[in-house]
Formats: sequence, C-alpha cells, structure tokens
Amino acid sequence: MTDDRPLAGRPGAFRALARDGLTHVELTWIEKKLEHWIRFGRIAEDRILTRRTRVVGFRPGAVFAFVRWASNDFGTIVSRIDVVRAVAANKPYTTLPFVRPGGDILLKIEGWPKVQQVLVAIDAVEAAGVDPCDAAPDHWRHVHQRITAGHQPRLYTVERHTAWLKRREIEG
Repeated sequence: MTDDRPLAGRPGAFRALARDGLTHVELTWIEKKLEHWIRFGRIAEDRILTRRTRVVGFRPGAVFAFVRWASNDFGTIVSRIDVVRAVAANKPYTTLPFVRPGGDILLKIEGWPKVQQVLVAIDAVEAAGVDPCDAAPDHWRHVHQRITAGHQPRLYTVERHTAWLKRREIEG
C-alpha cells in the first residue's frame, strides 16, 4: 500500500531531503483534481515517491516556475504560479507551500486569467530564444508588478537579456 498523503503530512519526510542543500518541490498530479507542476527550471534531482507524487530538487540560485491548480465538483478553486529562485543554506528565504525550505519569490500570481498571462510571458521569453530560467530575475518581478496592476508586461528581448548578462558579469 502506498502513502499518497502530501509530504507535509508525513513526519520527517522533508528533513531527510534537506541535508543535500537543494530546494525541494513536491509535485502532485491527480488528473482534473490537483495538479502541481514545474513550467520551467533546471531540475537537479527527481525522486518518484508514489505514482501521483514526486519531489524535485533545485540547486541554490536556480530559477523555476511552480504552477498549482486544484478543482472540486464546482470548478477551479486554486490557480497559482510562482517564479522562485532557490536559496543557499543559511540564507534568508520566504516560505511557500510545497517548497522546502522556501525561496526568493520573484513572481506570485493567483487566478487563472492572470496565471495565463504569466504563461504567455514565459512563452514570449522562450520565443526570444532565451531559457526562462536564465532570464533576469528583475524581469519576473516586472511581470508580477505589471500583471498585478492590470497592465501588460514589457517583452523580454535579446537586448535586455544581453544587458542582464553584462550586468551580472560586472557585479561578479
């Protein structure tokens, strides 16, 4: 018999994972009921726990997008996307459900219409030929602020990406 409870409900489950220095994200997929997935990011570790649950790990500094969606008999009850930067051990972080220990939250959007806008922004970064996890963290903050204010975010261009790479190089 497999234990399909979330890791948060199992004593010590995350403690065992925490020793490797990675940021762990619990992913669950119950078709048309509860769906947690990674939209982008470089996964450093992937552990399958049950046929519905797995835990992925990200190295410190890695940027990833975590999508959460849930529904009941009456429709969608949760739609959310977070763009998060994994943190190094002993560094400050913000807690986030299903993410241990937490991370630097670059973007936090709720509600399916706004989540769709973020997914379009991610697609636009990819269309510019840039891997979204390599895009400037400031771009994800910009997308968050613009969508929250009800405005369209500016496109992420190759020129903006080149400027970000140069700035990162100078800052060391």
